Amino acid sequence: MTPSPTFLVIPGLRDHVATHWQTLLAAELPKARIVAPLEHDKLSCAARVAAIDQALNHIAGPVVLVAHSAGCMMVVHWALQAAPRTLQRIQAALLVAPADLETPMPEGYPGVDLLARNGWLPLPRRPLPFPSLVAASSNDPLAALARTRALAGDWGSALVELGPLGHVNPASGHGHWPQAHELLQQLLASAPLPA
Repeated sequence: MTPSPTFLVIPGLRDHVATHWQTLLAAELPKARIVAPLEHDKLSCAARVAAIDQALNHIAGPVVLVAHSAGCMMVVHWALQAAPRTLQRIQAALLVAPADLETPMPEGYPGVDLLARNGWLPLPRRPLPFPSLVAASSNDPLAALARTRALAGDWGSALVELGPLGHVNPASGHGHWPQAHELLQQLLASAPLPA
């Protein structure tokens, strides 16, 4: 019998927020882990990718990735560098409100030059080696919908347009977010368990 997947939650650059839908979702799922926050090099893309690897090293069996904002970019960077044996364990990835790090961010967020110096740019544009679903808001302040559509196409991801939900975070009213469960069900229905 194939084991059920473990859900690995990958927060964005703000790391763990107690009222974020990802944190609440992890508590609701039967098997879930959250990538540990970084103590050093918090803006380093390489350090974030290494943190995903470290988390996966402590999980046996199939894994479903659940990422938000810059966490989505962590996933796509990680997928380009991951060992084939690890990639084979990834059943699917839910990528919610990916932040467009190539476009200037609102005040309070890292600038494009700083992100480039820390290894985030250019954004990976190759198809992901596992099924994925991008959930995009039409009024996300960190990514224009047209840009998110283009990224989803480049990654070979299915796209769900959510309507005007902001950045799908606590600031936009998304603490407990039941639609996350629906999106995971939709994703898993189209993503068979790895062999």
